[in-house]
Amino acid sequence: MADALLEATDVEKQFESVRAVDGLSFHVAPGEIFALLGPNGAGKTTMVRMLMGILRPDRGAITYRLFGTAAPPSPRDLGYLPEDRGLYRDIPVERTLTYFGRLRGMSSAAARTAGLTWLERLGLSDRAKDKLDTLSKGNQQKVQFISSILHKPSFAVLDEPFSGLDPLNQNLFLDLLRDLRRDGMTILLSAHQMALVERLADRVLLMNRGRQVLQGTLNELRRAVQAGTRLRFQVRGPVDPDRAAHLPGLSDVKWLSDDSFEGQAEDGRPLNDVLQAVAERFEILGVHSEQLTLHDIYVRALGGEAPTEPANGEAAV
Repeated sequence: MADALLEATDVEKQFESVRAVDGLSFHVAPGEIFALLGPNGAGKTTMVRMLMGILRPDRGAITYRLFGTAAPPSPRDLGYLPEDRGLYRDIPVERTLTYFGRLRGMSSAAARTAGLTWLERLGLSDRAKDKLDTLSKGNQQKVQFISSILHKPSFAVLDEPFSGLDPLNQNLFLDLLRDLRRDGMTILLSAHQMALVERLADRVLLMNRGRQVLQGTLNELRRAVQAGTRLRFQVRGPVDPDRAAHLPGLSDVKWLSDDSFEGQAEDGRPLNDVLQAVAERFEILGVHSEQLTLHDIYVRALGGEAPTEPANGEAAV
């Protein structure tokens, strides 16, 4: 795809008897947030490391077009937040950020200024002189994040950016990532927190065992798993649950109590038709509609392999 900022085509990577990535293809458009999702061992981290040039594909191609034409990216063009922390634990935070800024082509003065600005933004200005290992896990994650975007890269790859963060700081990171996108940064992220990804990502690639399972926008994923709107009805009861069976336009009907049930509206069927069919059998007291969440789609597509955050020290593939 000529207008893609990043394009991966039929990428494969084998480790002895394990094929970690098996014919994976996707593209990331300029200015979008693209999410790479899958259970532990799906091949996400291997794919991320190939994108960053840490590993090389056995087959296939990874093409960057950061400035309109295909060319290898420079260190200044890319940002990388690894899943495993790679900072120096016994060096003060301010010096660490200055060092990483210089590695990305910044001057010492510019890197120090940018680092202090970000520390203040993330509520860590009073810890600038402290060593990294004196910080909590969540604050260490903040410093690692700053080191990955300090130099304002065109494209940032963030592997588990929400790891170790409490709910308030997770929301803070959501806002930060939206701000970075608004300022022109393109972002690929890999994460296990489906609710956060759903609020953030423009498109999603769901993979398992090295292969693509689903890819697209959230609405496209819903259509792919044939997941229409979920409707919950409260009716005047008590009534016989058998009366809720075989309602036109409503499938997977589940009786919740003696006066409420829910079902899946058939994709493409007007909701008016479903409501009319229910109203012909029941006196409707209330109705609630909701669409499948990304978590629901994930579990449905992977047959019950629900996402879990990796334990500390767990090997990544």
